[in-house]
Amino acid sequence: MKVDVDKIRKEVPSIAEGAGRVIMNVYESNSDWQVESKADDSPLTIADRKANTYICNKLASLFPEIPIISEENKLIPYGQRKHYSWYWLIDPLDGTKEFIKRNGEFTVNIALVHDGKPYYGVVHAPALGETYYGGKAFGAFLKVENEVKQLNPPAFSMKQKGLKAVCSRSHFSEETKAFLNRLDSPDLVSKGSSFKFLLLATGQAHIYPRLAPTMEWDTAAAQAVLEAAGGKVLIAESGLPVSYNKENLLNPYFIAYGPTEE
Repeated sequence: MKVDVDKIRKEVPSIAEGAGRVIMNVYESNSDWQVESKADDSPLTIADRKANTYICNKLASLFPEIPIISEENKLIPYGQRKHYSWYWLIDPLDGTKEFIKRNGEFTVNIALVHDGKPYYGVVHAPALGETYYGGKAFGAFLKVENEVKQLNPPAFSMKQKGLKAVCSRSHFSEETKAFLNRLDSPDLVSKGSSFKFLLLATGQAHIYPRLAPTMEWDTAAAQAVLEAAGGKVLIAESGLPVSYNKENLLNPYFIAYGPTEE
């Protein structure tokens, strides 16, 4: 299957921003958010559901040949999806806990995955009006209002003192503490959702150890942007790149890096 790269670059950021408007209509309303708990005890709101419907309808209309995997859709059996060469991987509202807290640190994640690797990704932060997008074949970009800038963070050495390490507010594990203890006086930065990757892509931080569970839809779009900015996302145990469309969509523990000198 041949994909229309120009069409993807033109349309997908707009779809993410449209989903962001759907989310913000809920965020700014005083109506019932219809918060539920999913099987894994993570929250789900009407904003998740509405954004998911919006994104899936738009992608299916514009790119009917590319299948969709979304956090909020019924999971497609592995026997079917293992044959996907190209597919969309979506988290319509990443950071639902941050959404409920009203701290603005939530995103719309849309990734195009090709042969198990993030090919192109869009991460839109609707409360901040920021859209990050890119892939290795495209470069990495940040759009704020109508201004677009390319992301080229400077390289760093893992031996540097005071590296900025991004940590999750919700998942600060013992393994994370042990990893940080191996760094020289790290400066800890706390962020929610996909922002942890984006801090690396913009050069505001250097390293993000995620030694706690995530799902594939949590990471693919932001991984595409980070890799396009010169970074990498490696499995903590093996040092191999994080890959996608596994039988179990749970990610291995990983370390994300901005551009390194080594």
